[in-house]
Amino acid sequence: MPEDHDTRHDTRPLGRTGIHVLPLGIGTNKWRRADRGAVLETYRTIHDAGPCMIDTAEIYFSERVVGDCLRAGPIRAVIASKFLPFPGRTSPRRLMSALDGSLARLGLKTIDLYYVHYPLPLIDVGVFAEGLVEAVKSGKARAVGVANFNADQMRRIADHLAREGVPLAANQVNYSLLRRAAETNGVLEACRELDVALVAYFPLASGRLTQPSDSMGTKALLTCLADIARAHDASISQVALNWLLARDSRVIPIPGATKPHHARANLDALGWRLSETEFDAIDRASAKRGT
Repeated sequence: MPEDHDTRHDTRPLGRTGIHVLPLGIGTNKWRRADRGAVLETYRTIHDAGPCMIDTAEIYFSERVVGDCLRAGPIRAVIASKFLPFPGRTSPRRLMSALDGSLARLGLKTIDLYYVHYPLPLIDVGVFAEGLVEAVKSGKARAVGVANFNADQMRRIADHLAREGVPLAANQVNYSLLRRAAETNGVLEACRELDVALVAYFPLASGRLTQPSDSMGTKALLTCLADIARAHDASISQVALNWLLARDSRVIPIPGATKPHHARANLDALGWRLSETEFDAIDRASAKRGT
C-alpha cells in the first residue's frame, strides 16, 4: 500500500543477505560511452545519497568506468555485476574466472552482489548455483542473484543455493508500468514467497515514461502520470518510479543516468509518495494497455 512519507533515508533488503540498499539504484549500461566527467559527478551524486546500488555487468563494458569512480573516493555504494553465460561458458570455473575479471576491472577484492545474467535453456540451474556458492564461500561475493529467470527457475536455483546455506538475493527483470509481466508470470509472487528482491531494469521503459506522448498505446497512461506529476510538482518519470516503489516493498528500480541532474531527479522520487487514490488511478491506466 502506498505510504505518505519521505523515504530518502529508508533502505530495502536484498533478500535475506543482510545487505540493505536505497529503494532506488542506478543502471550503468550507458556509462561506457558517456562523458567521464559527467559520470564521475553522477557517481558522487548517488554516493552522497546513501547505500545506492550501482548495477553493471561484464557485457556492458562499463565496469572499468565504475571502477574509476570507486577509486576516486571512499565507497559507500553497493556494487553489483553479472556473469554472462553462453554455450561452453557455464561451468563454475568459468563463472569464477569471469568474477575475477570483474573484480579486477572494478578494483575490488569483493563484490556486493553477483548475478547470473541469463538462464540457458539446456543448462540445469544447479550448474550456476554451484558457481554462485563458490563465489560466496571464496569471499569474492557477499551475495548472489539471478537476472531474467522465470519463477520456476528462481525456485529451483534458490533451492540449490539454500542447501549450501546461501540465500538468493535478487532476480533482476524488465519491469515498468509498460512491462508488467512480472506480476502475471509468477516472478513477483516467487520473490515474495522466497523473500527475494525484484530489481527492476528499464523502470522507465527506455525513456517512454519520461514525457508526454501522442502514441495511442501510452497516451492515456502518460496523461494520468502528467496530471499526478503536476499535483506533486514532480516529473512524469518520478511518478512512474513512485508507482513501482509503492507496488511492493521488494521492488528496487535501477533507472539509468549518465548526468548528475538526471540521477538527482531520480533520487528525488524518494522524497514523497503517491496517495492510494493516485496509485490506483495509475494502476488502472496502465492495466488498460493490457500489460
